[in-house]
Amino acid sequence: MPLNRRKFLERSAAAGAGAAVAGSAAAPASAAGAREQERGGGRGAKRYSFTVMGTTDLHGNVFNWDYFTDREFDDKAHNDVGLAKISTLVDRVRAERGRGNTLLIDAGDTIQGTQLSYYYAKVDPITARRGPVHPMAQAMNAIGYDAAALGNHEFNYGIPVLRKFEEQCDFPLLGANALDAKTLRPAFAPYSMHRLRTPCGRDVRVAVLGLTNPGIAIWDKQNVAGRMVFPGLEEQAAKWVPRLRSMGADVMVVSAHSGSSGTSSYGDQLPYVENAAGLVAEQVPGIDAILVGHAHTEIAEHFVTNRETGAQVVLSEPLKWGQRLTLFDFDLVWGRGRWTVERVGARVLNSNAVEEDPRITRLLGDEHRKVVAYVNQVIGTSVAAMTTAEAAWKDEPIIDLINHVQAETVRAALAGGEYGALPVLSQASCFSRTAAIPAGEVTIRDAAGLYVFENTLEARVLTGAQLKDYLEFSARYFVRTAPGAAVDPSQLTNADGTPDYNYDAVSGLVYDIDISRPAGSRITGLAFEGAPVDPAARFVLAVNNYRASGGGNFPHVAGAPQVWANSEEIRNTIIGWVQSEGTVDPAVFASVGWRLTREGVPVF
Repeated sequence: MPLNRRKFLERSAAAGAGAAVAGSAAAPASAAGAREQERGGGRGAKRYSFTVMGTTDLHGNVFNWDYFTDREFDDKAHNDVGLAKISTLVDRVRAERGRGNTLLIDAGDTIQGTQLSYYYAKVDPITARRGPVHPMAQAMNAIGYDAAALGNHEFNYGIPVLRKFEEQCDFPLLGANALDAKTLRPAFAPYSMHRLRTPCGRDVRVAVLGLTNPGIAIWDKQNVAGRMVFPGLEEQAAKWVPRLRSMGADVMVVSAHSGSSGTSSYGDQLPYVENAAGLVAEQVPGIDAILVGHAHTEIAEHFVTNRETGAQVVLSEPLKWGQRLTLFDFDLVWGRGRWTVERVGARVLNSNAVEEDPRITRLLGDEHRKVVAYVNQVIGTSVAAMTTAEAAWKDEPIIDLINHVQAETVRAALAGGEYGALPVLSQASCFSRTAAIPAGEVTIRDAAGLYVFENTLEARVLTGAQLKDYLEFSARYFVRTAPGAAVDPSQLTNADGTPDYNYDAVSGLVYDIDISRPAGSRITGLAFEGAPVDPAARFVLAVNNYRASGGGNFPHVAGAPQVWANSEEIRNTIIGWVQSEGTVDPAVFASVGWRLTREGVPVF
């Protein structure tokens, strides 16, 4: 049994007798945390204030560094990233409020996303005998996190890596709706209970309930099938919130790796909502605040009215990668033998307003330098420079490179077998609009930058008719634009919030996307080897496991026959291909297979 799971069970058993769960009771609060004043509760009412700080979607960011560009992180808004920045903000809040008057939690997606986190999962894995301690565990332990919910990307590297990370953390990983598939009991700690000592002589008990995303069952099917199941957030919150209240929780905080919008990207493949945080607030009474994650949006403060009680529940989502820190500020009043939340609000702090904490940068300096050296290894050369800057609306050679490598890999794997004679197509998305292959030397970070996710490759068989449906679904990504109207590329994509990673370009076919037509009727001139595609013809589609498992809810592919799959990450397949070829020459693989049109006239 992992160490922290055992510690949780021991502390849970003790909780009924008044012990603190998931950590010792907080130090005595400073006078700043309590107020004896006349404000609604009568003269001399006992009052106490404290703050819950929150992060989410850290995605392996410790330093304000972009390992794909090999320089400090920057974006158009001049955001900064990383736990070293968060640590400085946390220290300032603790100094202002008194450490005993604060808690620090996270809402998931911690160990995937940067080459730093990848290195310690795959290159120098934490699971090795006498392996290293994960940099995210080191940093979060040093900063003093009290609890963290599981995110869906925690499962990308498999259960053993996640369990080892859990063991290395000094705080519990929470997932009330991550259940053992056989026993249907929690596979991780469902909650943590924290006791804050007040100058009033009456401790405050704060429960943190962790909820993760049901989509894990789709997106990481190969890692969790038969081992874990992930029921809906609302269902599990309705089970645990009253239980935690009955255990004496004065304050109920939910840390949910789930957006607030009530939408899903997996359609009817699961009977649960992906972005359910708002629904939890609305449907489950007894919650005071929800730290929201998963959606990579910024919500400083948002109130949802609970349908049963009429109470206002505050939601906050700090921006991803450590760009923001949420502060939930609670004011409590003592009366009738218990603490009651009188007011709670939320706001966010921007990490670009502070310097990195030298304590954290010194702690992980060696790990950072190892990864920088690793990603800068030269693996080949390129005849020409390629970039994804316009790949979201043009068929660019750099995306053709991904598709070429995938199709070639699948074709070789199927050669001589039952499906070896079928034509092989491939899908790829523009994951980053800043990825580039330079002319000249190509490094690991250049190749890895094309594929920032840990997806693996599969082969599925689809018919021509199914591929037409697939392409129509993908083409929803473009904003409908009338013939003759001005075209602004910055306003042309992401229709209805469709992210870049849910637009697929399919190589091996030729087709136009008429953006003057409504979504669902845009694909024209669909052809294979110069002839219109036969709806009954069969094709092999080289496809990443996220899409093949139903990610993005594309039609047909999740139910299509799987004829090959492997566990090698596509990113590593691309790196290996460059190393093997030695030279990257767009003349070998680049072609214009698709284009945007309006009534037959090319847009570009």
